[in-house]
Amino acid sequence: MPRLENKVVLVSGGASGIGAATARLVLREGGKAVIADRDEEKGRALANELGASALFLPLDVTHEADWQKAVTGTVEKFGGLHGLLNAAGVGAGGDIESCTLQDYRRVNDINSLGTFLGCKAVIPAMKQSGGGSIVNISSVLGLRGAPYAAAYCASKGAVRLFTKHVALHCAQMKYNIRCNSVHPGYIETPMIEGRLSQTIGNMSGRQWLEELHPIGRLGQADEVANMILFLLSHESSFSTGVEFVCDGGLTA
Repeated sequence: MPRLENKVVLVSGGASGIGAATARLVLREGGKAVIADRDEEKGRALANELGASALFLPLDVTHEADWQKAVTGTVEKFGGLHGLLNAAGVGAGGDIESCTLQDYRRVNDINSLGTFLGCKAVIPAMKQSGGGSIVNISSVLGLRGAPYAAAYCASKGAVRLFTKHVALHCAQMKYNIRCNSVHPGYIETPMIEGRLSQTIGNMSGRQWLEELHPIGRLGQADEVANMILFLLSHESSFSTGVEFVCDGGLTA
């Protein structure tokens, strides 16, 4: 039996990267995917590629009204909601001295506030559907610090602990809704494209990032999507409030 048969999954940041890889995997495993993103061109193209079991909906994750429309549109189209992947996110460099207030707010609004709004919006619909699974994308930099990413570390650390709150609240309320966080290392997606061609010391940005991972390479979006699939499926039914790491050994 497909692992997500008849399950409906809403994916923020679904037009590219880990979000797009997960949307494709949801369909391959018998589910229906709602691709929610600010990039309407890419989002609609992916939904058209995937066919009748996919839907594109515009979403700015920092706007509560957009989330409400996305949840309503999902339920109207597919009759319920069983999974959420909060994959929308941005990165920004800058240490505590060089990070601007504008960048700090932008990164935290998208990465942290967007996750809060997404979880808040889907819980009523998941309750009506009999329960579900929420997966929040954090980062290895939500588990440990880095001297070059003040805003990003703060935002992803917030996602990690907020995930635990959601998990415990839903468990206490007997909603049958689980919530876990996924912590990728550096994954070869559009988010890090700009860093790959930079020079760091005597290495290219790609070489520098690859050497951070004992496994010796960057991760691929499909590798993270496979972990997310496990968390969205019943196979992880006894896991909630937990960090799942996919980092090629970086944090080890």
